[in-house]
Amino acid sequence: MADPKQILIAEDDASIRLVLVDLLESEGYRVAVATQGEEALALFESTSPDLAILDIMMPRLSGYDVCRAIRKSDAALPIIMLSAKSEEIDKVLGLELGADDYMTKPFGVRELLARVSAALRRAANSTCANQSGAESPVYFGDIQLDRARRQLLRGDQELPLTQLEYKLLLAFIEHADRALSRDELLNAAWGIDYQGTTRTLDQHVSQLRHKIEPEPAKPRYLLTVHGYGYRYKPE
Repeated sequence: MADPKQILIAEDDASIRLVLVDLLESEGYRVAVATQGEEALALFESTSPDLAILDIMMPRLSGYDVCRAIRKSDAALPIIMLSAKSEEIDKVLGLELGADDYMTKPFGVRELLARVSAALRRAANSTCANQSGAESPVYFGDIQLDRARRQLLRGDQELPLTQLEYKLLLAFIEHADRALSRDELLNAAWGIDYQGTTRTLDQHVSQLRHKIEPEPAKPRYLLTVHGYGYRYKPE
């Protein structure tokens, strides 16, 4: 039997923290708990979690700070951000820093469990895909996607790539020159049980454009198909 997954929770609100711990432990997960950002980073180093749930508004180091620090050493760890904020700019900032998902308080426990389960499945599927063997690199001008190492490179410089950004790029590459609907892309990267909105997809495509396009405002590779989705146009 596989070992239970380890989840890191960083939440300074005691009542929410207790709900999260009870909920996740009742589902068989192991849980490491932090009440502020510095403690969360220490637990990240010592417990090697399979997923992190980060509250944004924490003392000293915010969830944004913790997410940024984690991404410097681990590009693949699934990260779900929690916040009382609902403004779009807050969600965009979390996603730009490398978060995989974002939930606004108050949240439904079933939805949280579904998102945790989906994020862990995506991570497992991505690991299996990475172990399946080396593939030839893909080029976007002077930028190279090394699929064998799952790295995006400009010369010797690595451009940070989150798990979801990588899966989106693979979906585009595998269906080059084909118009893909937003639902198809959500299914490819997030899974068919994802309960978020297509706006999340649009934000991730925008982030990819800023990494691979010479002029993100005038995309050459990831083209918008208005009213439908996107199309990858190879070199």
